Amino acid sequence: MSFTEKARNKVEQMAGAARERVGDMTDNERMRGEGASQQSDARAKQAGQNVKDAGRNVKDSFTK
Repeated sequence: MSFTEKARNKVEQMAGAARERVGDMTDNERMRGEGASQQSDARAKQAGQNVKDAGRNVKDSFTK
């Protein structure tokens, strides 16, 4: 996974956390939910990238 993909996912997680906190402070359930959803989407993307990297590493270990 490239550095930019990792950074993009981290920024997405942080934006979701900020949105969730603003929703908490303003007692806005919709914003709170959107923030939580944004965070979980970013985590899922990160996990998918990690799986792809692991697969590449396994493939590389057999080809060497």
